Formats: sequence, structure tokens, C-alpha cells
Amino acid sequence: MSRVMTLKATVPQAKFHALECKYPLFVGGFGSGKSETMFNQAIMDASHSSNAVIALYAPTYDLVRMIIAARLTEKLEDNGITFQYNKSDNVIYTSSSGFGDFILRTLDNPGRIVGYESYRAHVDELDTLPTKHAALVWEKIVARNRQRPRGIENPFNRVGAYSTPEGYSFVYERWVKKQSDLYDYVQAPTYSNPFLPEDYVSSLRETYPAELIEAYIEGQFVNLLGGNVYSSYNRDGHNSTEGIKEKETLYIGCDFNVTKQAAVVYVRRSGGEQWHAVHELVNMYDTPDMIKIIKEKWPEHAITMYPDASGSSRKSVNASTSDIALLEQAGFTVRANRANPRVKDRVMSMNAALSKGLIYVNAKMCPTVVSCLEQQAYDQNGEPDKKAGFDHMNDAATYPIVYELPINRPVAHINFTYVT
Repeated sequence: MSRVMTLKATVPQAKFHALECKYPLFVGGFGSGKSETMFNQAIMDASHSSNAVIALYAPTYDLVRMIIAARLTEKLEDNGITFQYNKSDNVIYTSSSGFGDFILRTLDNPGRIVGYESYRAHVDELDTLPTKHAALVWEKIVARNRQRPRGIENPFNRVGAYSTPEGYSFVYERWVKKQSDLYDYVQAPTYSNPFLPEDYVSSLRETYPAELIEAYIEGQFVNLLGGNVYSSYNRDGHNSTEGIKEKETLYIGCDFNVTKQAAVVYVRRSGGEQWHAVHELVNMYDTPDMIKIIKEKWPEHAITMYPDASGSSRKSVNASTSDIALLEQAGFTVRANRANPRVKDRVMSMNAALSKGLIYVNAKMCPTVVSCLEQQAYDQNGEPDKKAGFDHMNDAATYPIVYELPINRPVAHINFTYVT
């Protein structure tokens, strides 16, 4: 028995579903409905045959579990499609007549994209990966997409991609610069989605630095790598004359590097809203050395540390205890997530805070911080350069900011209605 589905979609989403090329791309701003478009297309693909295998990919394991699996199973339930989710294998088996199954995989390890064949595939946020990694992942996914399901006389294997534009990276190179009959795309600005809250776009404009608005609202490919990494920083505009007051709490970001350990000391002003960098510690030997220096310089101050999260497993020279454990044993309060955020998230958080007037730097007391913020550039792979030596101090300066002032993207859900 055939199943009829009626899809309510925005104009760009409808254009995407109408594409007939082998490798379609939906590229759009935040809230434009990329993920919902992917889920609906995947469900429609699964309806072609009970033998069809539909593969869905996300950048990380957490995103597979928390986003892909959670949202896909919710949509299957909404449409009356019975299924069983095998969490250990990350496979969703359906038992409704005429529906295929879904296999869920990550993009972080291309070597694991093996051992199965798919009829159709869908790749979420492909452009968040480094360009070379994205290219390798794409090749692996295309190679696996060769299943010929029973009941389909002339199966048309397809791979769709869904992404926010991240500058002139892999998605731009493959779909725009090298566009062909096999590759076509639809661009969708955030405001093309009429189901968003009225203040969603204005919230994005308040949240992101100006140079990211075209990419994250307009859904346009723009150069995100122009100039230096911390493009919002201005030596004069962000200069601070603040210093350390008696017995006040000090907030210290630190980057673990033997012989090149770096730390930036912040104080908070204006009711805690503003962060002022007022001291720097440069080229310390290791974590025990840093602890000794901090205790000698500020013995009567409460210390809150924001370390490199990798220090939970890393151990300093001749130490049997992890770096973060050493900080805790020293009596410092430690604030760190289980893993470091993406470098891109840390850079965006710092630039956004600078543009909002929430970060200031005492240039007299922190000359290295100033120099590093002004001079760190992007390398040829689109990552902040680590060869020139500006990265250690910038890492230390930004750990507290991404922890306390992260960019929290406004959340929006788009509801599609199927009639079955």
C-alpha cells in the first residue's frame, strides 16, 4: 500500500526537494530549516523500499545521539511509522510496510565509514569540518552509497548535504566553484522561514560579530578568514586602565605548554559584566611553576582558573597528577568543560564579546596579550596559525571567555506536517 505524504515547507525547502541532481545541497543561515529538510528528505527516501538503507551523518557522536537520533525517531513517531532504535549499533529499524531502515554515523573518523551500503545518504553540517577532512569524508560517503534496494527497478543513488556556510571551504569549492550537472544547491536565508519567533533574526544580529551576519543569517558564502583571527580587537578602543584591587577574586585563563605555559589574569567590573585583562604570565616552565608564581604574587586573593580542558588527562613534567588536578589541589576553583570547545566557537565568542564592549585589555600590563590579539592570522587550512607563536597567549585569554560568555544560538524548531 502506497503512503501519501503532504509536506509543508518554506520556499527554499520546496526548491530543494524538487532538485533532481545526484548531489543536492541545502545551504542556509541559522534557523532556515536545514536539519528539518534533511529529516523529511530522509523519510521520503526510506519510503521507496522496505529494503532501502538510508544513511545519516553528523560531525560527532554526541550530535548523532542528541540531534540525529532524537529528532528522526520523533518524526517517525509523528508519522505513525513503527521502528526500533538499536543504540549500540546506531541503527533505526522500521517495521511499517514499505519503509526502509536508517543507519547513523559520525564524520570525525573517515576510516569508520566502511562495512555497509546505502541507497540514499544525508550529511549534516559538512562545512564545520576542515576542508581536507570534509573532502575525504565526502569521498567515503559517496563510495558507500551504492545499494540497489529490492523493488526499485532503476535505483537512483543520491547524497544530500545540509550546512551553514563556513567561508570558502569544502562546500563552496565543491558546489559553487566546481558546480556541475551532478551538483546543485539551494541557498536559504534565516528569514525565509516564517515559522521562527519574531525576534529570532534580531537576536542573531545581537549575538554574532558583523562579519558573520552574511554567513549565519543570509546563508551566503563570505570570507571568514580575512585579516587577523581576533578582528574585533582594537588596541585603543579596548584599552583598560584597571588593575588588581586588594583581595578581589582573580579569574585566570591558562594554556598548558611545557616551557611555554601562558596565563592571563582578569578582573571583573561593572557588576561582573566587563572582563579586564590586567596581568599576564609568559613562558612559565610547567603547571607547578605556574601555581608557585600565582601563589607568590597573589597570596590573599581567591583564584578561579579556566584551563585548557585537555589538562584533565595531561600531566606536567615529572608529575604523577594531571594538570587540572594540580590546580584543584592548590586550592584554586577550576572551571572547565570535559572537552575544549571548537576553536571556531572560542574565536567567535571572543570576537563577539569584544564587539559588545565586554572585554578590555590593560596594554601596559599585558603587552604580550595585545601583541597576540593583533597579530595572530589564519593559516592556509583556515585554522588560527600556531607557527608564529601567538597561539598560546590567545588560547589562555579566550578560555575564560568561551566558558563564561559563550555564543548561545537562539533555538528554533520548524514543524512539518505529513498526512499519511
